[in-house]
Amino acid sequence: MKIAKDTVVTVKYSLSDAQGNLIEEGAEPMVYLHGGYENTLPKIEEALEGNIAGFDTIIHVEPEDAFGEYDASLVKVETRASLPTPLEVGMQFEGLPDGGSDEDAVIFTVTDIADDKVVLDGNHPLAGTALRFSLNVLSVRAASDEEIAHRHVHGAHGHHHGDHDDDESSDGDHFRSHPIH
Repeated sequence: MKIAKDTVVTVKYSLSDAQGNLIEEGAEPMVYLHGGYENTLPKIEEALEGNIAGFDTIIHVEPEDAFGEYDASLVKVETRASLPTPLEVGMQFEGLPDGGSDEDAVIFTVTDIADDKVVLDGNHPLAGTALRFSLNVLSVRAASDEEIAHRHVHGAHGHHHGDHDDDESSDGDHFRSHPIH
């Protein structure tokens, strides 16, 4: 079966920067609903469109087609007292960029703590980075009516309704797409 709109694609992948430095090698294959459902990067869908299981490719994706350019305005310095304790580098909080409204909410990551100040960065960790994806299509199948209606894959490595057990997240799968409800 060829990859087309409303097919479920299983892809083994690795992610490197433009210099070939490995960023992530997926511990589990990425499984996504193909066809503009925002379950993976559009450039990945474009590269895989019309291909079949067994297809291998390497694609280069510029920041504007991946996680965006780095935006210095998304870096904030807050007082330590304004954030919960305990507080450590790497923790994340949802917040608003300066002057933003509720629709502009982003995830801020604590990148530095010094005395009574905390640096929060609302950029994706890969913002501003050109990426290289090595992709190997493992399988392609027709999506179920339910998957199409819900706009994401169900079952193995997909989304499970009513299953909020986060223990399935694996080290090495930090940059995979996950639908947010």
